[in-house]
Amino acid sequence: MSAKFQELIQSERPVVIDFFATWCQPCKVQSSVLNTVKRNVEEAARIVKIDIDQYPDIAAGYGVRSVPTIMIFKQGELLFRQSGLMDVNTLTAEIQKWV
Repeated sequence: MSAKFQELIQSERPVVIDFFATWCQPCKVQSSVLNTVKRNVEEAARIVKIDIDQYPDIAAGYGVRSVPTIMIFKQGELLFRQSGLMDVNTLTAEIQKWV
């Protein structure tokens, strides 16, 4: 597991990880949802995209078997995980629970 990834998820503010693949059509939709969510939550949370083909060790380490998969971490703790598309309002509300 990448030390840089471990450092990233230790943040005091929530870190939203979007596990995606370039060949995944639903991932492209999720990406545009995340752009809107980012505007909604502004600096309250950090949103990071991780390509499972470029970082298979991180994806495997967290048992990511389908994309898109969204995870929310805070201070190194996994607070939320869901595979499949999430809409703007649901994801925004989930992030705001942990701010």
